[in-house]
Amino acid sequence: MQKYISLNQNKDFLRLYYRGKSCARPAVVVYAMKNRAGICRVGITTSKKIGNAVERNRSRRVIKAAFTQVLSENTINGNWDFVFVARSKTRYVKSTKLALIIKECLEQTGVIK
Repeated sequence: MQKYISLNQNKDFLRLYYRGKSCARPAVVVYAMKNRAGICRVGITTSKKIGNAVERNRSRRVIKAAFTQVLSENTINGNWDFVFVARSKTRYVKSTKLALIIKECLEQTGVIK
């Protein structure tokens, strides 16, 4: 299983929003871009449109669990930065279903084959 660290800088999020490859689904939006950091970096965004703090935190947990499941099953080519943006349907989706959605988006953006 590959390791990853979290994105913290606002400039990294903005760089992915403007220059990264994106894939949008009803449950999540995935932005991906190669980096030179030597490790995969992941950021998760949930806005107040999702719901209260409990629902936003659940959305983050579900996205994180789904991404670790995708990482354990597949190998990522190179070093990438990812930003996952939760949508309103994210809080109703199970992590196994979201893992399939994330895998499909990563295949579409060319991260995994």
